[in-house]
Amino acid sequence: MAQKSNFEEIFSFLNDKFSNETEYLQAVHEVLEDVVPIYNANEDYKTFDIVRRICMPERIIYFTVSWMNSEGDIEVNQGWRVQHNSAMGPYKGGLRFHPTVNLSVLKFLAFEQCFKNALTGLPMGGGKGGSDFNPKGRTDRDIMLFCQAFMRELQRHIGANTDVPAGDINVGAREIGYLYGEYRRLNNKFEGVLTGKGLEFGGSYVRTEATGFGLIYFLEAVCRHRDSEIEGQTIAVSGAGNVALHGALKAVEKGGKVISLSNSRGLLHNEDGLTDIALKWAIDNHATRNNILADMAEQNMGKWVLDKKPWHLKCDIALPCATQNELLEEDAKALLDNGCQMVLEGANMPCTNEAQALFLNAKIVYVPGKASNAGGVALSGLEMGQNAMFNQRNASALDEQLYSIMESVHQRCVEEGQNNGDGSSYIDYMKGANIAAFRRLADAMLAQGV
Repeated sequence: MAQKSNFEEIFSFLNDKFSNETEYLQAVHEVLEDVVPIYNANEDYKTFDIVRRICMPERIIYFTVSWMNSEGDIEVNQGWRVQHNSAMGPYKGGLRFHPTVNLSVLKFLAFEQCFKNALTGLPMGGGKGGSDFNPKGRTDRDIMLFCQAFMRELQRHIGANTDVPAGDINVGAREIGYLYGEYRRLNNKFEGVLTGKGLEFGGSYVRTEATGFGLIYFLEAVCRHRDSEIEGQTIAVSGAGNVALHGALKAVEKGGKVISLSNSRGLLHNEDGLTDIALKWAIDNHATRNNILADMAEQNMGKWVLDKKPWHLKCDIALPCATQNELLEEDAKALLDNGCQMVLEGANMPCTNEAQALFLNAKIVYVPGKASNAGGVALSGLEMGQNAMFNQRNASALDEQLYSIMESVHQRCVEEGQNNGDGSSYIDYMKGANIAAFRRLADAMLAQGV
């Protein structure tokens, strides 16, 4: 029997243990393909089994959230916190409240978060958490009661220098406020234990905009590296939340023509390009509307198309900003057939393995979310620094620092992704992001022993 390669041996080990965790295994497989050759070339990495240790979470906390809603009925939800890797700093990553939340999704997100945080250059480890609680259709009081019950379980496992959660899907400023209030009451501490807080109690300017703005700052760096610019390019965007809306707004401000937004129910299409006025209206109102895109169509801001995604539209640049595995193989084919030249992920792992392979084989620009959407956690890191010093920086200074961080992330990806062995100038951003982050994580772990 032929001896297994290190890649096969490590992935088989993980697959045997976690065979039902498809999202987690997908994320691990993608990274292993790029980093195992680096691992094999370094005897210290192999001696200390760095790759296997990076793939395995340091700690997984599971708890039941039993709570009484405003009608006096008892409800029971599940809660998790995956504390994946703390070699570079406190665990850092969001909390997600959604009925699809499960351990596989959270492990994939926590694993990706470690690499994303490493790319920023800030002292942050990686983690992720959440609950299968569904806030849709709930009263404000019920959401408060759930957040308080959730924090009563989580609070013993987090701290400003231990684990600093943030928001994620369905956990915005309101939820962070309720969570923080309960933590403060229980621990009698006012500390930077959560990011994404309100400006009145330790929050940071630019945090809401950071992931979307950072995505466009990364796109700008890509264009500059290719001697082009955003102005005049047609951009298809999926999603209708903070990342999609702020990314679309910044792209329009840079002169791009954004022709779409989308949600799970359909597509808003404007072939002439959405205006900054329309996008600012959506930003101001999307949290209180059942379907902000249909509402925009009613106000002649675009055409509403039921049950469609934007990937069949002719565009130069695609920005998937909705959710994991939203962009399928057939979507990738449609984008390539229509001449798309760049795909930058605004969401976490929105492209399936098959879609990624098509983009890489076609040698178009393909940037994984761990690099292109790192702006959100970068600003969270800056909020942590402000909390530690008990100060608050102005929006302009923070936006400049966000821009600088995204430029640095781009440069790290280029340095590790430009040597493809074929003499071409093609930049493999996925390989570059994976290797650059891996080196930082691996060296930090190696320096600290086992």
